Parts: sequence; C-alpha cells; structure tokens
Amino acid sequence: MPKTAEPLPPGNGRPGNYYDATAGEGDTLAPLSGVVEVETCIVGGGFAGLNTALGLAERGQDGICLLEARSLAFGASGRNGGFVFSGFSRGEAALLADLGPRRAKALHRGTREAVGLIRERSQRYRIDCDRVDAPVLWANWFKDPAVLRERQALLRDHFDTHWHWVDRAALRTQLHTDRYSAALSEPGSFHFHPVKYARGVAMAARAMGVAVHEHSPALSLDREGSGWRVRTPDGEVRARNVVLACGGYLAGLRRDVDRGVMPIATYVMVSEPLGERMAQVMTTRSAVYDTRFAFDYYRPLPDGRLLWGGRISIRDRDPAGVRRLLMRDLLRVFPQLQGVGIDSAWSGLMSYARHEMPQVGEIAPGLWLSQAFGGHGVGPTTFAGELVAAGIAEGDARWRELSDYGLVSAFKPFGLLAAQGAYWRAQVKDWWKAARE
Repeated sequence: MPKTAEPLPPGNGRPGNYYDATAGEGDTLAPLSGVVEVETCIVGGGFAGLNTALGLAERGQDGICLLEARSLAFGASGRNGGFVFSGFSRGEAALLADLGPRRAKALHRGTREAVGLIRERSQRYRIDCDRVDAPVLWANWFKDPAVLRERQALLRDHFDTHWHWVDRAALRTQLHTDRYSAALSEPGSFHFHPVKYARGVAMAARAMGVAVHEHSPALSLDREGSGWRVRTPDGEVRARNVVLACGGYLAGLRRDVDRGVMPIATYVMVSEPLGERMAQVMTTRSAVYDTRFAFDYYRPLPDGRLLWGGRISIRDRDPAGVRRLLMRDLLRVFPQLQGVGIDSAWSGLMSYARHEMPQVGEIAPGLWLSQAFGGHGVGPTTFAGELVAAGIAEGDARWRELSDYGLVSAFKPFGLLAAQGAYWRAQVKDWWKAARE
C-alpha cells in the first residue's frame, strides 16, 4: 500500500489542496460592505470572472467590482491539473460538424490565442506562477495509431494547427512506461500553478482599479431600472452590467442559469518529493494526458513531486477516497512507484453543459454569463473573458459565435445520472478496445 505522508496544511476551505499549501500568503481581500454603484459587477472569482475583470480593465473600463463567495479560485480554477492548452471539451471533429469550417476554426483559434495571452500576461504582470514551458503530450493508450493520425490530420487540415508526432521509441526516452504506443506534442502549450496565476490576475486587475471582495456571496440578483442589484450579506452592488461566472459552485441566483450546468467532480493528488525516483518514471518536463475518454493526466512539479489526476464522477470524495482511486491508476502506468507517499489529494466540481461547450454571452439586457468550461477550462475561460469584456466595453459581438451552445437544461438529477452512465460506458469501451489489442 502507498504511504500517506503528513498532509499539507489546508487552505481556503479546500482540505489537502497542494496549490493552497504552496501559493504563499495572499492579500487580504475584505468582504463587500455597504452600497456601491459600479458599471460592471462580476459574480465569481475563478478564471472566468478574473479574466473578465482584467479584460475590462485592460480596455480602460472603470467601475468594476468582483464578488467571490469564498476565496479566489476556490472552485475548479484552484483544483485543476494546471494544463494550459487549446481546444474545448467538445472535440474538434464534433465542433466542425456543428458549426462548419469557418466558425469552428475561429473558435478553436480563440483558445490558441488565449494560451498565448496567458503566457504574455504572466510575463507582463510578472506573475510567479511556476510556469513550465514544455509542450503537453497526448499519449496513445492503444496500439492502433489511427486516433493520433486522424486528430493530427484534422487539426492540420481544418484548424491550421500542427501537432508533432512522437514515436514509441522517442516517447520511451521521456516516459518510462510500456503503457503508450506513441504521442502527439502540442506546440505552445505549457503548465503552471493555477492558484498563483489566479492571484496574479487579481493583483493586476486591482492595480487597475478593480474592486475584488472575497467572502462575499451573492444572495440575490434583481432587475433595478435599466441595471441590476446584487445583494451580499453585508452589502449591495448596483450595476449596469452583471457577469455570472460561478462554474460548478452554483450561486442560486437564476434558475435557468443553474439548470444549465451539471457539477461534475474530478480527482487530483500530489506525491511526496520523488528525488531520484522521478527519473525512474519520466525525464521530460511535459504534462501528459492519454487518448481514452476516461483519461489520466499528470505532470512533474517544480518541487520534484508528481501531480496525478483523472476520473469524473457525480460524487465528490474525501482525500482518502481520492488517494485510493488514483493510486490504482498511477500504478497501472508507473508500477515502479509502488509504495510512494501521497502528500495531498482533493476533488473539485467542474461545470459541464449537455452540449460540452461553454455557455457565454448576454442572456438578458446587461446580464452576461460565462460558465460550463467542463474540465478544459484554463484556455477557454481566458477566451471567454476576452469575449465578454469586449462585448461589454466595445459592443463586440464575437461572443455570438458561441450562441449555438446556449442555456440548455441539464435535466438534473436525471442528467447527472445519465452523465455518470455515459462515463461508465466509455470506460468499458476503452477497456474492451485495449483488451482486444
């Protein structure tokens, strides 16, 4: 059995979260108190909300207030694997079939540009976010190379995107496992510490005049004249525009908004420092995920630990449950890590829509939405922040390119059960494909 190392100290209400324990002390951001009048109020202090706030400030907008119910990046933004790469949860082939070549290409290009913007902002604002500029690897779990060849050709021919082939021999020099047959490498992608980055974005926005309040849950949202009124426990915001960016941790402000997403859990753990054992499993700085629907994802951390994540479920689990599940997955790939200590483990809720795409845009006069990034959110939340900020500040209508993916009901609780069933079926399909090979 793996050792359970001394747990890292909890932080921000997320027990065992490695990112909290290693982010250092952040600024104290006081709860909202009293009545304020602003141009734009953003509800949600994750990547979607923070990027919208910074996008507005960079466009010269004044009067911006951001409300976070707990602490910045409390939800999926502070619990993810830290991968920064292009695309959406909905695959490129489906996007092409949905929208046609022009629109699909434009949306995918927006996520690639967002990856570049995250890198550029980390440099411009001097955000120390442990950025590792090594490309993300998509490793083939199966022997049949068709899944890699087909996606590589699709990206090249329809999205002007060129992923590099990594054959089995070359991959084995980087990942010391027999599990994979080959991989694709995504140029320009990287990985980072998401909580440090979120705090850095908030600091940059605050330096431009954005008011950021933690521990300020939005209790109600009401129309007031030509604008909106948001009430918190100790204050009230009156705004011309409101942006709802709450992700899987629903605010309960509008039934149609909450009905549109399924909060789905995923699991992550971080090992003890591996020292020389790291070289036994990987000699690359790249982050890795595989070609199954129910894929693993992992990356080496700058302090010598290994972060490992995977699985989706409608069930949030405690750290001990996460460790048990993920250790089985890790040892299937790297059996040489038998007995390794796990320093931290956690779960978190992502927001998924039935159509597997973000729900972004103006849903009522002055009321904007940015949610449902579904486990592929670091790049798309930045893209969405730019779309919403440009829509509010400049009247830019590019957000309408996502209008085909609107507020469709998730049919909870039955939709959650259906999602879990679909995941289990995909697991069986992956297992059967591998067994037949």
